[in-house]
Amino acid sequence: MSLKTRLLVILGVTLTVTWSLAAAWLWWGLNDEVERTLDRRLAQSANMVAGLMTRLPEDSWAADETGRASIVAPLKGVACQVTSAQGQVLARTHTNMAAILDVGQPGYSYRQREGEDWRVYTLIRDGVTITTADRVTERRSLMRDILALVVVPFAVALVISGGVLWWGTRRALRPLDGWREALSRRHRDDLSPVTATGLPRELHPLIATLNALLERMRAAIHREQRFTDAAAHELRTPLTAVKTHLQVARRVEGDAIRQAVVHAEQGTQRLAATLDQLLALARIEGAGVQHETDGATVADIVRSAVRDTQEPARIVVPAKLPDARVGVSLELAATALRNVLDNALKHGPAGLPVTLDVDLATHETNATAWVELRVHDQGSGVPDEALAHVTERFWRHSATSGSGLGLAITAAIAERASGELQFQHPASGGFEVCMKLPQV
Repeated sequence: MSLKTRLLVILGVTLTVTWSLAAAWLWWGLNDEVERTLDRRLAQSANMVAGLMTRLPEDSWAADETGRASIVAPLKGVACQVTSAQGQVLARTHTNMAAILDVGQPGYSYRQREGEDWRVYTLIRDGVTITTADRVTERRSLMRDILALVVVPFAVALVISGGVLWWGTRRALRPLDGWREALSRRHRDDLSPVTATGLPRELHPLIATLNALLERMRAAIHREQRFTDAAAHELRTPLTAVKTHLQVARRVEGDAIRQAVVHAEQGTQRLAATLDQLLALARIEGAGVQHETDGATVADIVRSAVRDTQEPARIVVPAKLPDARVGVSLELAATALRNVLDNALKHGPAGLPVTLDVDLATHETNATAWVELRVHDQGSGVPDEALAHVTERFWRHSATSGSGLGLAITAAIAERASGELQFQHPASGGFEVCMKLPQV
């Protein structure tokens, strides 16, 4: 069901039910009020007759032998009778309605004659009984007339309201139709922001969310394009070197063949390492890093990372590690730390140790508990002006310093785990990389 149809149904049903309940309430109130009004008319008629009788001399309204004629002309649907204390009829409007106008208990009652219901009021004053009555059919006819006056305006108002509702809904949702048509006419590669001009204010958050999604998609596509271009270039270099060395091996003899094969194997290893790093980066950025409630312990992370490095013996690890856990899986946290350690081993002075320190800290702004993994080497590090580029893909400090993906992978893991990666030159010398991961 479309939004337009849903709005029309919901508002139409609500409007119909509301107006119907209002009409029923009004009808019930009018019916009750009309009944009370007609009853009061009966009582007023009886009191008026009683007042007239008290003003007449007693001998003027005493019944004669033949009975007194009616004091008023008979009216359709209304009857009246005056009876003395002795039960003699002193005056009446109808001579054939004894069953209706007989003396009864004072007050209101219903009586029936020849299949017709009458509403009767009996008043006793100064020994005289006055009985007034009107036909219930007349009352019902009056109520039908009132009902017509009530229902017809309500029905007309309901129809008009429904038409206005239909017109207003179509007009209010017309900008959405135009927006939908504009989106359908867009080229599939067009990821520019969507304009909110002419749209209701309630849709602006939706437009902002959609534009944010388009921006992320545009950035992701641009990043993947750059990644593809750079990967093609990076993979072409070792492939060309392997091909060259194999061609040389076919044309030379003796030790030159073995040397060419060695160079080809080195190129193959570099190619394999680059492919492994590319696959790891694609896996991390594609699936993301989920925050894990269990995570991994600091001791397991350090032990796994140090074991998988190129020279574990050169790494100085604290004797006691804090009993803490990070909200990242052991595989990803160990991979991130191993890349930092390998980078320090490769660029630090040969033979000198690389120090790994682990501290617990609290974030300054949001009070988040951190685990800080600090890797310090004795090398000159990266110049301050180049620190902004160290986490870029395929960026190298020197022409022979690896694939340029290690720190990019570490930064991706830290970012997606809501952590941080920092670089600095300590006052004591050397170069330090600090990876902060949230505790669980």
